[in-house]
Amino acid sequence: MSLGDEPGYQETGHTRTRLPEGDPYGGASRRGGRSSSRSLVTVVGVVVLLIAAIAFANRGDGNDSSSTTANGNGGGSADQPTTSSTAASGTKPVETKSGGIPTGFAHSAQGAQSAAANYAVTLGSTGMFNKDSRHRIVNGLYTSAAAAKLQNAMDSAYSTSFLSTLGLDANGNAPKGSTFVSRTVPVGTKAEQYGDSSAEISVWYMGLIGMSGSSSTNPVTTTWKTWTFDLQWSGSDWKISTDTQKDGPAPVPGDDQAATSDAISKAVEQYGGFTYAR
Repeated sequence: MSLGDEPGYQETGHTRTRLPEGDPYGGASRRGGRSSSRSLVTVVGVVVLLIAAIAFANRGDGNDSSSTTANGNGGGSADQPTTSSTAASGTKPVETKSGGIPTGFAHSAQGAQSAAANYAVTLGSTGMFNKDSRHRIVNGLYTSAAAAKLQNAMDSAYSTSFLSTLGLDANGNAPKGSTFVSRTVPVGTKAEQYGDSSAEISVWYMGLIGMSGSSSTNPVTTTWKTWTFDLQWSGSDWKISTDTQKDGPAPVPGDDQAATSDAISKAVEQYGGFTYAR
């Protein structure tokens, strides 16, 4: 981060933050703190509702299953991981997809981590804001028992009134000329516990969420979270039985200039996602 006294920087304590030049989101920057606070509340609302729905559905499960092998990738403690536990394996995650969702992950610690990373991507996608696609996603990723409990809670969380606060219609569609962005970008995975029939996998990720459009007051922003999945081996694949999220770890923001609404919309349309492998 530059320590020079160049224009476009605002000093707060010992940190200098670069402010966006111009007015990328329809005048949102001119409104200063009020608009920023509103955008932050909206973003936090999305995450809180999702976590609340999951927590409600998982309430009372009492699933405290423990496994024998932590870190699942060649030893090392949680505080001092070995090189093999953090380096990419180079192993392909899956060969097949069902309804656009990767399936058929390996019955191994690496397979469980690959599954968790890809499940986080799917659960953080715009498909979760449409009832039909959300039901398909939940039924495809969770155990049948977990999915049955989760659907109603999710439907309540993603209510029509909530969608309208994001600028979406009742079907989760953005207004004409705008692009709604919701993406999960895994940074890394960790096998907290691993056993033959169950695994606890944490996914550290960056989230993108917001509305890109000339009149948007909720520009696309980033969040940093850790998503932990309790997985069960069911038939021929890993399925989610419960999952929780917590904030961070979040790095210090850099000096990057905020992109325009048009640039964000084009990037979302032109840059596709990945299938993630551990």
